[in-house]
Amino acid sequence: MKDVLRSAAMAFLMFSVIPMPRVEWKKENMRYMLCCLPLVGAVIAGALYVWMLLSRELGFGRVLYAAGLTLLPVLLSGGIHLDGFCDTADALSSHAAPERKREILKDSHTGAFAILYAAGWFTAYFALCTEIELCGRAALFLGVLQVFSRALGALASVALPGSGQTGLLAAFRDAWLLGIWLAACTAGLCALSLPGGIAAALIAAGCFFGLRRMAAREFGGMSGDLAGYIITLSQLLMLLGYVFAERMAEVWF
Repeated sequence: MKDVLRSAAMAFLMFSVIPMPRVEWKKENMRYMLCCLPLVGAVIAGALYVWMLLSRELGFGRVLYAAGLTLLPVLLSGGIHLDGFCDTADALSSHAAPERKREILKDSHTGAFAILYAAGWFTAYFALCTEIELCGRAALFLGVLQVFSRALGALASVALPGSGQTGLLAAFRDAWLLGIWLAACTAGLCALSLPGGIAAALIAAGCFFGLRRMAAREFGGMSGDLAGYIITLSQLLMLLGYVFAERMAEVWF
């Protein structure tokens, strides 16, 4: 039990700006760290729900509400997953050999393509959030997506072959726990919105298998930056699927 609590604390310390007691950085304390990553999404989900309540109470408009939905997850996570998304975008845009792409992932400098992709992501995510109703059901759906995307990224980290067998990724082999997270999230999404939940689950599956192919072909294996990439990208695509599924359900039924 202590290992789980330490792993949870390390997950928050590494993947968020939420204060936690300091935990010694050693292998046994990292045993369940990725399995606890969805807990960070759960806290962010709570923050999004509080933002919805505050926006409704104060009578905020759709634009300000959407801005909060867009920025809160990035601010609370410290932008760590967005950083992986930007690094991966830079590497993919180089069209270089896998070895060179891995070097770009490790480069601390921000390239032009990273800025362009980040701007595109924020624009698209914000635009989709303006379509989200100011109600509890929609806010909860968006919150569960935060949990789902992190479970998906963590599963990719432990289940897909790594570009090297050293570092963090080699320490985690608890994919079945992450599978439980994904199943629970899928059930929750479908309970909140059946068409939206089905769309999100299908998109998540497509993201996982697309990442599997891309990681092997373009980078020679999985890495932490690619996990951040799939977390960030899947959030956008699943939100897109939810918005379209809801609108189609309204039109057709």
